[in-house]
Amino acid sequence: MRWETLHPDVLMFVGEDHQSVATAFIDGDDALLIDSLGSLEDARQLRRVLCGQLDKTVRVLAATHFMSDHTAGMSLFPEALTLAHRHYRHAFLSQNQPQAALYREPRAVFDGAMTLRWGRHQLRFEPNPGKTLDHLYVDVPSADLVCVGDNIVGRIVYLSKADPAMIRAAIQRVRGLGRGTVIGGHIGRFPAEALDHAIHYLDRLRETVIGLRADAIAVDQRIAAIAIETCLAPGVEPVAFEREWHRRNLQVVIAQSVFALDAALSASEVGA
Repeated sequence: MRWETLHPDVLMFVGEDHQSVATAFIDGDDALLIDSLGSLEDARQLRRVLCGQLDKTVRVLAATHFMSDHTAGMSLFPEALTLAHRHYRHAFLSQNQPQAALYREPRAVFDGAMTLRWGRHQLRFEPNPGKTLDHLYVDVPSADLVCVGDNIVGRIVYLSKADPAMIRAAIQRVRGLGRGTVIGGHIGRFPAEALDHAIHYLDRLRETVIGLRADAIAVDQRIAAIAIETCLAPGVEPVAFEREWHRRNLQVVIAQSVFALDAALSASEVGA
């Protein structure tokens, strides 16, 4: 696990497992955590740094979405108030491999906007369904940052079982905040341009798949061969994590016939 100081009272942790991200906001001796990494080992290292080395007590732990690779540390902070969107069970059960051992019922759930004052910061929790129904973003204007969970994965997106249009709309809502730093669910922090890059990737992947489905020739094989570079925004060089999740996207597109409806609607418009 690695960690860095974004502001004197804001720390970011990135675990080894899935490069999952947690963000800590400090108020004196107390800490508020957004997400808690992807494995117990990573979460234990986070606790050693935050609670042992820095001598902070985690009082609140909120989830941007309730999937196992972001909630591993919930069991390690029994004194913390745990928060999640009311659709947290839907998100947990929608995973390909839910890990019951990492599951902990949140103490408080909500389904609308919520604002929490923590030290000098005002954190605004806003529902932002996209990759999952329970997704939310945490907007922190005083730190010029927003935590967005898995509605972006670096400069791309991961489709999983979601509606791509919902993911796109979720990213657009975050864009409207105008924050300079975007903290994703994986890899770490990015400049605001990452949101534009993620939308570009999603749009190009959609356009490419629609074109291949229209040809109706060896569709699955050609989808599987789509290079990530053809979907990335100009000047964006993919990192290994993005390459891996692009590969998984192609598997999802084939297995779940993603963009098939878009292709059918496009064909009907042409024929009209």
